[in-house]
Formats: sequence, C-alpha cells, structure tokens
Amino acid sequence: MNYIYQGLIGLLLTVGIISCSDDQPKDPTIFPTTSEKLNDFEQWLDVNYRSPYNIRFKYKLEDSETDLSYHFIPADSAKTAKLAIITKYLWFDAYAEVLGPEFMKLNAPRILVAIGTPGYTRQRTEVVGSADGGYKVILGKVNSLTDQALADYETMTTYYFHTMHHEFTHILNQKKPYSTDFALITKSGYVSGDWFNQSERAANRAGFVSPYAMQNDAEDFAEMLSYYVTYTPQQWQQILNNAGSAGAALIQRKLQRVKDYTRDSWKLDLDDLRDVVLRRGGQIATLDLTKLY
Repeated sequence: MNYIYQGLIGLLLTVGIISCSDDQPKDPTIFPTTSEKLNDFEQWLDVNYRSPYNIRFKYKLEDSETDLSYHFIPADSAKTAKLAIITKYLWFDAYAEVLGPEFMKLNAPRILVAIGTPGYTRQRTEVVGSADGGYKVILGKVNSLTDQALADYETMTTYYFHTMHHEFTHILNQKKPYSTDFALITKSGYVSGDWFNQSERAANRAGFVSPYAMQNDAEDFAEMLSYYVTYTPQQWQQILNNAGSAGAALIQRKLQRVKDYTRDSWKLDLDDLRDVVLRRGGQIATLDLTKLY
C-alpha cells in the first residue's frame, strides 16, 4: 500500500508541476508599478521634512496611524500645510539652531500625523497631541485653525507648540531616562486620572506647573520642560507667584532637575532653547503661510 500511495503522490506532483508551468500570467499585474505622483505640498514635505530630518509628515487619514478608540476626521490639506510650515520653523528648526540638524535627524519622531479633530477622553477632555512609542507624534484639531490663530503665538502655544515640546520630551525620555530623583520631589502630589479635577491654582501651590502634570512623574517632567521653553520669563514668574513660596520652591527644584537632564543627557542648555523658541515665536506673524518654498 505504501508503494501505491507513493506512486499516486508522484503522479499528482508531476501533474501539478506541468499545470504550474503552463499557468503563466498573461495580464499586467494588479499591483501598481509606479509610485503615486506627489502634489506640491507633498513635494515640499519631502524637501523640508524627509530630506533634512528623516521625517514623514502624513495628513491623509490612515487607520494604522491613529487610535481607533477615537473618532477622527481627516485634516484639511491647506490648513495642514500652514501648520507644517510653523511646526518646522518653531519646533524642528529651533532645536536644530541650538544643537544642529543632526540632533533632530537622530532623535525626532519618524512620523508626524495631522488629524482634523481632537480626540476626547471619557472625561471629555481634549487630546490635541500624543506620542506613540517614541517614533510618532499626532497633532489634532487642525481643522479648527484660523489665520488669526496661526499668527498668534499664545494661541498656537496653547494648542500646538506646548504639545510639540511636551511630546518630544517623552521621546527624549524614552531614549535616555531622567533620574528617579525627579519623581520624589512631589511624590505625594500625583493623583493619576483625577488630575482633571484639579484647578490651576491648586496644582501650582502643590508644586506643579499644570493640573495635567499631577497625573504622574513622566507627564510632570514633560510639562515642566514644555512650559518653561514656551513661556516668557514673565509668564513663568506668574506660575511661581501663583504657587506661593512652598509650591514655587518645589517647581524650581524640579526645573533644575530638568535642566540637569537636558544638559547631561543631550548637551542642551534649556535656556538657550527657550531664547530661540521665544524669538521665533515672536516672528510667526511675519511668516508667509500661503507659499511653499
């Protein structure tokens, strides 16, 4: 019986080989053989993001690049183009001015994703930006942008610049963790998911720059850096004034840890970065956002 089975198998294999040899594709491939032509904006992104910084900037909504627990809509391409110009000028080019373009090429997120709307948590708080695994940053609420908002540094800081620096801090922390000493300074003040019930004043007096910083030490660290580099000295002083002497002392201790981290881990003087960010922030109203050049 074994010989019969072997003979049958051999016959079937022979027939299969003959059939396959005759079954050559006669029609063109169903898969595209040429790359999709880039529009003007995509060509600009190629020159200004991919080439100098090795970053892909996506604005066509892809499920694989977003959190499916949120209901997003695509970003308006014209508004995305304006945001892309400002993002490069005030985020990537600011760091490159202080540390050189190679720093951003090595450490910047590999993907930026523009989304038309923000996400909303179960507590109905907006999620305008997020970082994913140290390689991707999502910028939402693009479709709400107006020309007036785009030209106003404080408005853009509230919705975007703060988020950009905050999420980039997470990426840097994932590559080089900060000292565990940081978390001990206000250890008893972290409230996890209850942060949204805290007022600004209560957060400041407890030693935090914002209620969101009270979630955990990772968010606290990112909030410290992003607030410091985007706020003017007068705005920063106002936080310290609101905090009172005890709260201000805690904030200043944590700020020093953040400065030590950026200096020792990245050779970055945080005050130098702040000066560049504020100078560039004062110039965004002069940027021509209607031209890609």
